[in-house]
Amino acid sequence: MRIVLVGPPGAGKGTQAHVLAKTLSIPHISTGDLFRANISQSTPLGLEAKGYMDKGQLVPDEVTIGMAKDRLLQPDTAQGFLLDGFPRNLAQAKALDEHLAAEGITLDGVLDLEVPEDEVVKRIAGRRLCRNNGAHVYHVDYNPPAVAGVCDECGGELYQRSDDTEDAVRTRLEVYHTETEPIIEYYAQQNLVTTISALGKVDEVTQRAVDALQARAAG
Repeated sequence: MRIVLVGPPGAGKGTQAHVLAKTLSIPHISTGDLFRANISQSTPLGLEAKGYMDKGQLVPDEVTIGMAKDRLLQPDTAQGFLLDGFPRNLAQAKALDEHLAAEGITLDGVLDLEVPEDEVVKRIAGRRLCRNNGAHVYHVDYNPPAVAGVCDECGGELYQRSDDTEDAVRTRLEVYHTETEPIIEYYAQQNLVTTISALGKVDEVTQRAVDALQARAAG
């Protein structure tokens, strides 16, 4: 299957993308992975992206689109792929359509993870990371440490990232509503969108997603 995964920040796209890609035996292609791979390999696009990032500037669409096109031409995508974080706006969605059309393939579906805005704020603003090891992640409500502000694993101080504050999260949501939400309508006009609730346990959301995709594949 060839799938695009969309949803607001905090919807759990990364977690679901990883599980779904494994379940469907297709590569998980995220924007972050595209950037890291191209930069670490010093590809022309990676060097161009790094130049913008080092200046604190946004990487232009054409650079991101170029990376995505290159990745989609790799042999492991022949049987399908799951795109996570790309396309991020209408320009990228239209460029993806043009690329796929040129290759003679089409998307099978767009899975929209739906989460109420207040839940997004609660999920992200409550997140705390360990200063010693950023892989140790907690949540003040859903996964609190045994001792407030202290990592269970190593005793390190827990902190809130500057972009995880409520004000920062609401700003990110505004950007999502302005830039990314329009692609849902764009794909809905092509009858590609299936919306599911991203509330509940990870495995419950995964099962909803698998059921939705199987129903779409069955027609």
